[in-house]
Amino acid sequence: MSPRGTEDGDMTGAGRTTVAMAAGAGMLLLSVRVLRSRLALIRVTGSSMTPAFADGDRLLVRRTTRVRRGDAVVFRNPVPFGDGDDALAWLVKRVSALPGDAVPPDVREIVGAPDGGRVPPGSLIVRGDAARTQDSRHFGYVPQSSLLGVVLTRPTPLGRR
Repeated sequence: MSPRGTEDGDMTGAGRTTVAMAAGAGMLLLSVRVLRSRLALIRVTGSSMTPAFADGDRLLVRRTTRVRRGDAVVFRNPVPFGDGDDALAWLVKRVSALPGDAVPPDVREIVGAPDGGRVPPGSLIVRGDAARTQDSRHFGYVPQSSLLGVVLTRPTPLGRR
């Protein structure tokens, strides 16, 4: 007899179940870590992206600095304000110009670009979807390095499915 109590040295059914559960839990933990390194869930505060996103919406964000014109992106607020929980550390806006694109006329003055000026490498111009919004027309270029990522979707709450 083997030390485990079976003649051929195999695990008992309970032992195999325990090992399978431990392996499954390990895989789940690893999967969660991988997903958290690639995805983020954020909550929208304010109405600057109305009608696409409303105050209180949750957004699933893919962590990346590679973007396309028209992408909704989340980035570190270049002019944070507020204290504690009221501080807006991150903003959601839409990319309107990429490096090499012409600087839009209504942004030229704030960034000091001449007529025909181009968005410099590593910078973006962003705009909110709503009529009243703080965006590149107010704070200038957004460094690509400040991006959290690109909005993938707005998950539907369980109660609304």
